[in-house]
Amino acid sequence: MNFHQPPNTHIDQVTIKVQDIQRSTKFYQEIIGFKVLDQSQNQAHLTADGQTPLLTIVQPENVTPKQPRTTGLYHFAILLPERADLGRILHHFAQLNIPLGSSDHLVSEALYLNDPDGNGIEVYSDKPSADWTWNGGQVEMAVDPIDARAILAEGEGEPWTGLPSKTVMGHLHLHAADLDETADFYTKGLGFEVVSSLGNQALFLSTGRYHHHIGLNTWNGTGAPKPAESSAGLKSFNVCFPSQEEKDAATNRLKTLGHQVNIDQDGSISTEDPSGNKLYLTV
Repeated sequence: MNFHQPPNTHIDQVTIKVQDIQRSTKFYQEIIGFKVLDQSQNQAHLTADGQTPLLTIVQPENVTPKQPRTTGLYHFAILLPERADLGRILHHFAQLNIPLGSSDHLVSEALYLNDPDGNGIEVYSDKPSADWTWNGGQVEMAVDPIDARAILAEGEGEPWTGLPSKTVMGHLHLHAADLDETADFYTKGLGFEVVSSLGNQALFLSTGRYHHHIGLNTWNGTGAPKPAESSAGLKSFNVCFPSQEEKDAATNRLKTLGHQVNIDQDGSISTEDPSGNKLYLTV
């Protein structure tokens, strides 16, 4: 099942702020493997298939370094189509001596790294959903070592040539100020379901029984402040609904819960979660 298309609500695009647009564009092309869809003096839209923007990087005026111990981005996660694709990019990272973290989550295998501004990136591939273990409404996840040799072996025979065209934005993991309050925004407001938890420090939410489209944690501290507008880091992200009707229903639920919903000049609908993370509601 494809968890990143209708009837599922999912994250389809992320915008981050960087200190040097040229440095970041080079990094995301040469290290991660994006293509530039279009670029201006202070902004670049990045794509995997040459048509669909997945990541936008923006250099604001008077930008400042990424603030620690705030809400905002923990990481955005790039989902590769196949395990062999993960093997090829792992080999690519190894050749460049890129510092990496890694984990076998039982539902997926993941690599972790930072961009030049400290924005967290996950690159992963999913295990077959038929092999995921569900206990009621909860999916079993773990933080186990990956089998790097087996992953590399999957990618042998073809060189790394950048992100495959079927790459999507798999999920987004956020620092939250209050876990329960922020989770209520995404569940009661936007219609996601909690499918996994890590004690009282992290929650994982999805639609359509995916392992997670959104992660939330309080690892920067309960009550962590929102970062300054000038700070490098997360600017916004898109929550994509399968239909206009579901988007309108979510908008009305947010208003009923007391959240401010804004109609921007271009007609787009934006809001902020209780931790100050800005998002757009799209179809």
